[in-house]
Amino acid sequence: MVMARHWYSSSPVVDGHRLLDEPGFWPAYLAGLAEGFAPDAFGSDAGDADAMLETLHNRSAWPMFTAPLAGGFAIVVHVNSGEEFTSTDYFLTHPDWSQDLVLASDDQDRIGPGLCWPELAALLEAPPGAAGVTDSHARLLLLLPVLGDEAVPEEAVAAVVEALVAEGAPEASEGLARHLLQGHPMWGAEYWWFDDDEQSWLCEGDHSPRKIPLGDHLPPQQRAALVACLTLR
Repeated sequence: MVMARHWYSSSPVVDGHRLLDEPGFWPAYLAGLAEGFAPDAFGSDAGDADAMLETLHNRSAWPMFTAPLAGGFAIVVHVNSGEEFTSTDYFLTHPDWSQDLVLASDDQDRIGPGLCWPELAALLEAPPGAAGVTDSHARLLLLLPVLGDEAVPEEAVAAVVEALVAEGAPEASEGLARHLLQGHPMWGAEYWWFDDDEQSWLCEGDHSPRKIPLGDHLPPQQRAALVACLTLR
């Protein structure tokens, strides 16, 4: 069962940002999406990837990552190894909110997808002066598990290839990029459409939290800021 983010305050959460630069991080972190691809497809050694999997699954140290967004919003990624298996929760947060929004979770609740490609593309550039995961390539790979869009354009493939290569993968990474863009195996790629009245992307996926407009419960000013945050300029 997905944990509400405030429950993590009593859990062994550790800052995971240093792990992004460690050998084997990306094949370990994206193992759920990259089934059938060996670590060397990411330019990594199998031993390094196995060691990183052990780190990510450490029951006494649960890594957390933050992708800061415009307007004070952020997507916070929590790895949870407190039960029989390790899962990952993805929250959309804001300091003024009393309750964070769950975008995706690969635990038994199976929540996702939480983003379509136009939204993810809008989130790749971090706001100036922000702290956390600010590199656009790392942000794309970190948030890929939240994506599940059956209409990703060719520019998405090119962007993922560029991110993989920037993080050490071979130049010939198109096959891996296309596979990663098929969506998490728990929810896959779904149909999205933009509701002009609600000014929100909606998803018809059975497990998606995006069947309703994102942030429809927020005050108008916060809702407008959230819409702006998820809109490519």
